[in-house]
Amino acid sequence: MHRCSHLPSSLYAIVFAVFATQTIGSLAQAQCRQALALGLDVSGSVDAREYRLQLDGVAAALNAPTVQAALWDTPGSHVSLLIYEWSGPADQALILPWTPIMSVADLDDVTEILQQTVRRATSPGTALGDAMILGARHLAMQPECWKHTLDISGDGKSNLGARPRDVKPVLLHDDITINALVIGADAPQSGDNRQADIAGLSAYFHAEVVLGPDSFVETALGFDAYAQAMQRKLERELQTLMMSEHDLDAGTQKRDLR
Repeated sequence: MHRCSHLPSSLYAIVFAVFATQTIGSLAQAQCRQALALGLDVSGSVDAREYRLQLDGVAAALNAPTVQAALWDTPGSHVSLLIYEWSGPADQALILPWTPIMSVADLDDVTEILQQTVRRATSPGTALGDAMILGARHLAMQPECWKHTLDISGDGKSNLGARPRDVKPVLLHDDITINALVIGADAPQSGDNRQADIAGLSAYFHAEVVLGPDSFVETALGFDAYAQAMQRKLERELQTLMMSEHDLDAGTQKRDLR
């Protein structure tokens, strides 16, 4: 701020005080209470219909009244959202860069981006460990946020790239939470072993993927149930944070990604 020579010093002091107060108020309003990265599985096991159900499901979940209520639950702070898709080790793409979600208009913009996203050609592999590493790197770009959550969707076990069981210990000290949305097979024409199949896949994600004391695995019996499962997961992830003074101080410090 440049000092105007024609202003009396007392008036200048008042103007400066007002300017400083407004600046501090703006910074306080811009506080990020949670960085939330959504990683979507677009591997070879996900066909074109399932791909569309996944993106539309994220949009529907974000626009659910209960999720919107959770987003606006803490006045003066906001959630910052990023969405990326993953497949093989070299098939990862950003759909939505870090975006503060501070109004319904922001959600409308996110919805439009998801609706306009077209599937690209990818390899058939499932590099879940690499997806975890990428998500952690994205979260490291938001050091000012109080909480950092990686939300990974997947319909199968990792079969390429870094193994999740090797990645998970490396991320232990990065102060992030990793949750999972496990997607089971669609309803079969005859017989139904989906509950048994998804139980085994959930156990795998519990053991090798999810991270943090409050981490959890949500399930969807097929992509037709994805939107409802994503809504349940967002409602749980966006619960009001009870932040102590220590947590607030710690949340402003950068974390080194190992």
